[in-house]
Amino acid sequence: MNFAQLTSAVASDAAIRRRQRLQPAGGQGDKIFPPTYPEERRGEGPRHVFERRRIGGAEVWCALIDSVQSQANRLEESLLAASRDGVAIPHLSVDFRGKGLTGIDEITSLDAPHRVFDAILRDSLLDGGPFMKSALGQRLTDAKSGDASALLETSPTALLFGVWNSTGEGGGLGAKFPRALVSEIIAVNTPVEEFGEAQARTAGRRTGSRMDPLGVLRKVEVWQSQDDKSWSTSKDGLKKPKQVRPSEINHGNIAPTVAALGVTCDYAEHTAVISFAGLRRLGFGSAERNAAGRAYLAALGLLALTEQDLRGYDLRSRCALVCDGLAPLQHIRPDGSATDVTLDAAAARALYGEAFKAAKAAGFALSGEPVRLTPQDKLVSIVKQSQEMARQGEGGEEASEG
Repeated sequence: MNFAQLTSAVASDAAIRRRQRLQPAGGQGDKIFPPTYPEERRGEGPRHVFERRRIGGAEVWCALIDSVQSQANRLEESLLAASRDGVAIPHLSVDFRGKGLTGIDEITSLDAPHRVFDAILRDSLLDGGPFMKSALGQRLTDAKSGDASALLETSPTALLFGVWNSTGEGGGLGAKFPRALVSEIIAVNTPVEEFGEAQARTAGRRTGSRMDPLGVLRKVEVWQSQDDKSWSTSKDGLKKPKQVRPSEINHGNIAPTVAALGVTCDYAEHTAVISFAGLRRLGFGSAERNAAGRAYLAALGLLALTEQDLRGYDLRSRCALVCDGLAPLQHIRPDGSATDVTLDAAAARALYGEAFKAAKAAGFALSGEPVRLTPQDKLVSIVKQSQEMARQGEGGEEASEG
């Protein structure tokens, strides 16, 4: 697909999609571990997310391997890596270097949870003044679907993956931009144990245990300070001493456990859709800018997908997947007919480069250099306090009341 074909498709067709089959890196039938979510009811233990889906004419149990939200984050991470490799992708960056923080150098609109409207950016400075009160901050706040130029020029991924100015003026009534790119990975036909209507847990099991090489026994008397978490074999000299088991200070054996976690499946499937109809809801001020801006976002979406392919599918511990053959992209027309599209990573970068130049020619103020912000002192302060509390073993999340 060349740039002229992409521009034409975005103007009148439905979407580009891909349905890529995946298999565990350990081979078909190897156990993989989807994301784990907290228990719904006390005593049930952590769980995966299951649902019935209609696949191949039958209802089958599927497990969520990577959610739409998680996939959006991974795609943005891929674009951030491409940007650092020299690809010109507009974004914002907050520089924490020299602020005395541990392990934090830079946070960008490509890895901040709420993208361009994240509190990290909101509580930063541009040219010495509060970012959201700057001319650029006001342009972003005022952006609407009828003219989203400010977002495209500053943080185009916000238009691609969706964003909501939930902390803006009007009590969360700020502009919302829905996703134009939706990506998800599921495990298909997973063995489950059913409990009532449409409720299930995995039939897989995860075991755990630990043998202490020092042989510390459970009956050994141990006391721990509730202030600084120091411990001793005597409560004398400890502040707010509490008797604990050796395992609570990470000594002694951990008894074997069995939990309903991990799945096997026929195959995993990665589905990605770039909606051209969704892109056509965005305006940029004129017919020429509309065409160039929408084509640019489509090219950015294709770049994100191919860059993720380069990074692979090692999603989390014990969830490494590989392609089961290579599925093509498909160009979907309004009548549902599909044509295969050939586009590898190098071609996607070249296509994106053409779209970037065309958008600039149409009047968009695009730059490959990020807009650089500095954190406000109060933002640095709360991070420093949090890191110090963490070092002291304090400041954990409080349990909700009620």
